[in-house]
Amino acid sequence: MVATPSEKTETTRDSSDREQTVESESGPPVDEGDIRKVEIEGLGDQGDGVGKIEGGYVVIVPETEPGDTITAEMETVRENFAIAEVIQGHIEDRPKNV
Repeated sequence: MVATPSEKTETTRDSSDREQTVESESGPPVDEGDIRKVEIEGLGDQGDGVGKIEGGYVVIVPETEPGDTITAEMETVRENFAIAEVIQGHIEDRPKNV
């Protein structure tokens, strides 16, 4: 097995003392295009909604506010966070500021 730089590998020994290389889970828990339910917990420095999904992975969702529960499509995925677009949610039910 050949590991790419983004993959982590671990060498273990089986019961017959042979070395085995095992691929460890690493990287983001989502891929671009994945769809996830996200509860917006706070706001980022630029005013975008911020929520977390499995493993505490951060998802930034523009045009959302704390308390919004939305379904989002992952548009940009990085090692520590993703930027997503709302595809369904309760944003339209939110009162408009006048």
